[in-house]
Amino acid sequence: MMKKMKIFEPAMCCPTGLCGVGVDPELLRISAVLETLKKSGVIVDRFNLSSAPMEFITDQVINAYINAKGPEGLPVVMVDGEIVIEGRYPTNEEFTALLNLPEGLLEKPAEKAQDGGGCCCKGSCC
Repeated sequence: MMKKMKIFEPAMCCPTGLCGVGVDPELLRISAVLETLKKSGVIVDRFNLSSAPMEFITDQVINAYINAKGPEGLPVVMVDGEIVIEGRYPTNEEFTALLNLPEGLLEKPAEKAQDGGGCCCKGSCC
């Protein structure tokens, strides 16, 4: 059975955080990885505190985490309802191991990523 991964992220101006002038290369990498996974039929749910606050309330594990540690500990990665990584995003190797993916699936996906060239929010952010 496919493992279920959820990524809970801090508040950003749009769901991917790929907004404005200074795009964080780590957010670009994560977007590229998630797009590669999606094309391979692996769905990773991604929740941003500002655009999906109800997910932080209704998920008991992340709700308890936020109540204990606050949003400063985000991002948090959960697999099958358990927190596996706090305060950072998984490496490509960790994605592969945590989701039991074939090796090589995520080799250098950032090179394949298209740079959005600006704001993903169509001018409504930042």
